[in-house]
Amino acid sequence: MTVDLLYNDPALVDFYDLVNTGDAELKRCLALAGDARSVLDLGCGTGQLAVAFAEGRAVVGVDPAGAMLDVARRRSGGDKVEWIEADARSVRLGRRFDLVVLTGHAFQVFLSRQDRQAVFATIAAHLAPNGHFLFDSRNPAIEAWREWTPERSEEMVDHPRFGMVKSWYDARMEADGIVAYRTWYEIAATGQILTAESKIAFPSKEDIAAGIEAADLFAERWFGDWDGGPWTPASREIIPFGRLR
Repeated sequence: MTVDLLYNDPALVDFYDLVNTGDAELKRCLALAGDARSVLDLGCGTGQLAVAFAEGRAVVGVDPAGAMLDVARRRSGGDKVEWIEADARSVRLGRRFDLVVLTGHAFQVFLSRQDRQAVFATIAAHLAPNGHFLFDSRNPAIEAWREWTPERSEEMVDHPRFGMVKSWYDARMEADGIVAYRTWYEIAATGQILTAESKIAFPSKEDIAAGIEAADLFAERWFGDWDGGPWTPASREIIPFGRLR
């Protein structure tokens, strides 16, 4: 994968928590954690979920983007988490965890089936015998990228340093289910524009299920949203919750 400035440019990372709240996701993850005493957060980003897990648990947050981890370390409660700069496809910590999560659609940055299979192998290598995994991916049938147009996605964001900032996206479908999209931020006070292009995959539920099975994992439940609803072909999300086979 090429370096994505959206996650590696400190100026762009500065916007991440403003436009990615994920309250329902956080609540559902905490509920599903149950009595887990250890958590591995792959693709932890700026650390919001990892820090929420850290109350009474041993938590490790892994992310390949140093700029995101810098924000995570500065976050209130960030000192309770062990942060590691590494790639979810190849990291091996020599430890097993009661819960392994990969949320915020981080799974979709792995563009090839080979890359996704490497992530499944990482999950399996770090799961405790009675542990569980949890991750999310957008349902390709919903074609969410069609909403990522300047007209449909434009909004104003109140940035603590820059003031009001206009944000928007534009996207295009490429080959093999890959969507390329560009994120734009225009600072109202100065006219400065910050932008980055990203690519994500939209694997089907069938492809995800096959990858899970090939890694000797088993999905006990399939959610279709972060409110806990069951997956259906019309669901916006594909969220497997499972364990080692």
